[in-house]
Amino acid sequence: MERSRNGRTAESRFAPPPDAGRAKQRAYCIAATPENEDLQELMELLRTAGVATVGALTQKLDKPHPNHYLGSGKVAEVKAALKEADANLVVADDELTPRQQRNLEAELDVPVIDRTAVILDIFAGHANTAEGKMQVELAQLEYNMARMRGLWTHLERLGAGRGVGGIGTRGPGESQIETDRRLARDRITVLKRRLEQVKATRATQRAERERAHLSNIALAGYTNAGKSTLLNTLTGSEVGVRDRLFHTLDPTTRTLQLHGRTVLMTDTVGFIRKLPHQLVDAFAATLEETKLADLVLHVVDASAPEEELVAMTRAVEDVLEEIDAGSSPRMLVLNKADILDDERRRELSFRHPDAALVSAATGEGLEDLQERIVAEFEKTLQDIELLVPFSEGGLLSELHKVAGEMEREDTPEGVRVTARIPTVVAERYGRYAVNGR
Repeated sequence: MERSRNGRTAESRFAPPPDAGRAKQRAYCIAATPENEDLQELMELLRTAGVATVGALTQKLDKPHPNHYLGSGKVAEVKAALKEADANLVVADDELTPRQQRNLEAELDVPVIDRTAVILDIFAGHANTAEGKMQVELAQLEYNMARMRGLWTHLERLGAGRGVGGIGTRGPGESQIETDRRLARDRITVLKRRLEQVKATRATQRAERERAHLSNIALAGYTNAGKSTLLNTLTGSEVGVRDRLFHTLDPTTRTLQLHGRTVLMTDTVGFIRKLPHQLVDAFAATLEETKLADLVLHVVDASAPEEELVAMTRAVEDVLEEIDAGSSPRMLVLNKADILDDERRRELSFRHPDAALVSAATGEGLEDLQERIVAEFEKTLQDIELLVPFSEGGLLSELHKVAGEMEREDTPEGVRVTARIPTVVAERYGRYAVNGR
């Protein structure tokens, strides 16, 4: 049995698929929520992790039960449903406390994991670079630190009866816990130090880009919204794309030509509702690319129902606020226009009039998007008129990259240039200004 969206108990819609009985891991999903929340996203996470979903149940609660996550009656209902669905794993749609996890496993007699563990597992499988692997390992260690005690309860019992309090009650289990925690803390320290070095390297690379005066656009958005496809289509690159959650973990930067001006476009890790704080902390160096971008393109899957679209948009906005990128200049990009009907297109134009409607797959709307980006950057430009000596050929080349289109005239004194360039770099050319411009 499961709880339907209207809160009434209904027959489970998640009967095991024909091949579910053969799946190694067969998950039963549970959720305690103040609203009638859909568990479809959790099921998609499990699919990405290679786990079959064979059933689901939600309970409407203002907040999860402190001991068992669900109420006691629902726990009994889940236990009966597990046998009927042939499930060998229970997955909660929230991060469980160690106590909730232990109590549920004791009651249900099957392993119990939470949404955070599933996401961490997916990240571990998708991390390819040394940096990505370090970030995931750090997040996993910090998540598991509070859960180590439960791993050694069988050894703790050996220490019982040795006395009341003090050193006499410390059994080998407690010693093992302390050893594991010390090793974990040491490893966390090492990983944080290495990631700080990565952050320093990124800062150096960013300083080099700033010296080249190249503007930077960051692609942010819900996972699987099509950011990587958009990057490929706009820049002509070949970043790997697959229809799965969190396919892109490591930031990828490519160059984009806009009216002759070179800008950088960076694809970043996708966001998700209830993104574990351990991941936000661990991927701080990666997410900083979004924080420091001159313009953030917030890419959204426009094919999602409006309620879901709003929820996904809000989840991304929340993470941007969390990493102090909430005030960054931003543009909403509604992707996947190629699979929308006319009615949905009209609805989107009414609900999101300032958004750019595009299809990264077919190229629809991308010319308009680029014009919008240029218009956004135009707000940060100022007119300059320079007289550059013929001996400064390198400076002219650099200026062309910064300004894109510019007027030039050879005169006996040098090259007279009229252009529009970012205000933040105009001072660099001040000594060549004509009439203070």
